[in-house]
Amino acid sequence: MRAKILVVDDEPAVRESLREILILDGYDVELADSGESALNAVRSAEYDILLLDIRMPGMSGIDVLRQVNQLSPETKVIMLTAHGTVETAIEALRHGAHDYILKPVTAQNILSSVARGLAYRVEKQQKKLLLEQLESSLKRLKDAEGINYVSDAAQPSIELEDGIVFDALRRDIWRGNQHINLTPTENKLLMFLVENRGRVITHRELVYSVQGYDVSEWEAPEVLRPLISRLRRKLGNFTGAEKWVINIRGTGYLFDFTPAA
Repeated sequence: MRAKILVVDDEPAVRESLREILILDGYDVELADSGESALNAVRSAEYDILLLDIRMPGMSGIDVLRQVNQLSPETKVIMLTAHGTVETAIEALRHGAHDYILKPVTAQNILSSVARGLAYRVEKQQKKLLLEQLESSLKRLKDAEGINYVSDAAQPSIELEDGIVFDALRRDIWRGNQHINLTPTENKLLMFLVENRGRVITHRELVYSVQGYDVSEWEAPEVLRPLISRLRRKLGNFTGAEKWVINIRGTGYLFDFTPAA
């Protein structure tokens, strides 16, 4: 199947130019003229790549990026801007952008960035498929040996501390009647922290494991800071739980709690 791309820009000439470049290279292309119409499109269809202008009337490209990460976390977003600064580039990367390109764009820059985004997406899908195949093979092997095997997927709930339960399948933290819902990214972040509790995880390792792309040592803390902050706020609904995520200055994070008996 051909990759599906959504081009989001308030300038008709830019939209048409990008559409022609991408169609000539064999992609399926749809257009949106605002952030609001882009989100409506993402809610109704699945896209491999978004080409997204940062500055648009109404909803900004960064606001759209935040919501796309929740609606369709597998979609790679390439930000476009005619007013590039280091600050806006960092902000875009912090919120999960795959790439950041200055206008006026060239066909080569666009096509190269799209190709890299698709490669990341395919690699991630292949790794997921491989893990599923390994788990299935392990189950068949243990069944053949008469060993009772229960996959992690069948036991999604993890009891943390003081009766607080993390349900990865439902993206939910709860205790009694109190439930806190997590976004897909927050869910992946907490799952990785829990699986590696007691170990210091570097900023770059955490970004790669949760977001699926590599960044430099100086970019990684900037990407993680808002994600960690949002997760801590949600954990903070349970007294003391926000302290489980510990900042190791200049290195990364440590997730530490007393496991339930």
